Amino acid sequence: MSSKTPTPHPDAAPPGSAPPEPAHAAEGPPAPEPGTRPGLFRDASLSAVLAGFVAVVVSYSGPLVIVLAAASAGHLNTAQTSSWVWAISIGSGLTCIALSLRTKMPVITAWSTPGAALLVTSLGAYSYAEAIGAFIVTGLVITLVGLTGVFGWLMRQVPTAVVSAMLAGILFSFGTGVFTSLKTAPLIAGSVLVAYLLAKRWLPRYAVLVALAAGVAASAVSSRLDIHLDRIELAKPVLTTPEFSLASLIGIAVPMILATLASQNAPGMAVLTASGYEPKDRLLIGSTGLVSTALAPFGSHAINLAAITAAICTGPESHRDPKRRYVAGVSCGAFYLLIGAFGSTLVVLFAGLPKELVAAVAGVALLGALAGGLTGAVKEEKDREAALITFLATASGVTLFGIGSAFWGLLFGVIAHFVLTRWRGTPTESAK
Repeated sequence: MSSKTPTPHPDAAPPGSAPPEPAHAAEGPPAPEPGTRPGLFRDASLSAVLAGFVAVVVSYSGPLVIVLAAASAGHLNTAQTSSWVWAISIGSGLTCIALSLRTKMPVITAWSTPGAALLVTSLGAYSYAEAIGAFIVTGLVITLVGLTGVFGWLMRQVPTAVVSAMLAGILFSFGTGVFTSLKTAPLIAGSVLVAYLLAKRWLPRYAVLVALAAGVAASAVSSRLDIHLDRIELAKPVLTTPEFSLASLIGIAVPMILATLASQNAPGMAVLTASGYEPKDRLLIGSTGLVSTALAPFGSHAINLAAITAAICTGPESHRDPKRRYVAGVSCGAFYLLIGAFGSTLVVLFAGLPKELVAAVAGVALLGALAGGLTGAVKEEKDREAALITFLATASGVTLFGIGSAFWGLLFGVIAHFVLTRWRGTPTESAK
């Protein structure tokens, strides 16, 4: 294939035909071949750029609300809140771009959502300087855990079927969100779903883009767009001198470390693995930990691997060729940097989108990743029960001791796998 004629690329579907679903898991790890450094612009595609954009829309229209709630609970002023938004946006953007380009994988990072939820109830009990000190310790510990390889070693002990089931469980509510949105906004959600199906049949590469456009049009027609942009101004980072106290380390740092590693980084690694990649845990966890530490004095509570938004960029909707999906990670990072540069000013653009539109677009964008997770979960008969337990526990949304369902699904699945397979002399024979 000549690089001079990019049009007949193998990922291009014949006009008027529905291409088969890509078996990305069967293609093997899409690591770049030795000596091959494909150019970013040559690998770029509209679908990958759009995937990065959708991931950012989901991030700012959902998890950021928790950050703003935590800032309000901690009585932060406007400058401190804007600096916090700037720090987590810049940190996420830099790590997305750098790690995606370095690994040629769609590495999607974000701020710790469970960590922000923790701060909603705890930030008001400490001074802001004490919270900053706890953020710094959190970043240092996560960096140490990542660079030593301990975290990666633990993840490699988890069976593939359990990892796939956890991914499916994480994405399950987003898949159903397309249809639950029909109850409150039938025109918006219905337009997204119908447009996606029609485009999937005739324009599969741009199905999510068509669905997003249809949803925005339906939102405008139904007068559900509520966007008011009074002024645009650059964010001004606020440097806060940290204070360290035993109370804030126990009350903020310890639960933040556990929640970020278990509820964010573990599912984030699992998403990449389930999509056929071989993530380097030392590089990914160590890098996000270092960036978290560096930006903590400006308000960043924790930067980590993303899971839900990552699935948007690692699945076939991003690109049929897994080796070209890293562009989605770069795109996501670029949008993070753009929004972060203006602090909370541009956040109103995303806050004005109807929640049903965001839910429906995220749902259709994640259908491919959800299908891949379900397929991997039931592929091996001996692992199906453990995978089913993982899926149900994760999809339940249960939170125990402040740790989300993704971790508990993973834990229960590993225990079930151990009980059902490791304690049998010959698992295959005893099943007959």
